[in-house]
Amino acid sequence: MKTIPSRRRQGGIALLEAMVAIVILGIGLLGTVGLQARAYSALSDAGARAEATLAAEKLIGIINADVPNIAQYNLAETGTPNTNLAAWALETRQNIPGAILFVQVQDQAAQNRYMVDISIRWQRKAKSETNRHRVISYIAR
Repeated sequence: MKTIPSRRRQGGIALLEAMVAIVILGIGLLGTVGLQARAYSALSDAGARAEATLAAEKLIGIINADVPNIAQYNLAETGTPNTNLAAWALETRQNIPGAILFVQVQDQAAQNRYMVDISIRWQRKAKSETNRHRVISYIAR
């Protein structure tokens, strides 16, 4: 029986180790790219939620400063904003593309206050879930 020198048996092992290391590195890089894409998506959603919060708080401030005309701040989801809401609606739709706005003011005479319900809906991508931000605030008479 003929013995093969140990050096010849080991030939190509370094190449095989390098190929395995490259495959493992490739899988790790693909995972990192996937996480980066998900992080970008989450950041985009968070930005839109922040804009919706700012828009709702701004409208509450506007309504609070104009309590005598509070009944004029109602807006149906499919409605056209009146002159009191037009500037706010335009700015909100510029900051949140495709935003669907809803504002409802209810007189709660027994509690001596008004309830303001503001809802802002938007869809980031065509086939994604609809996001909704809702703020309910109470304004004293």
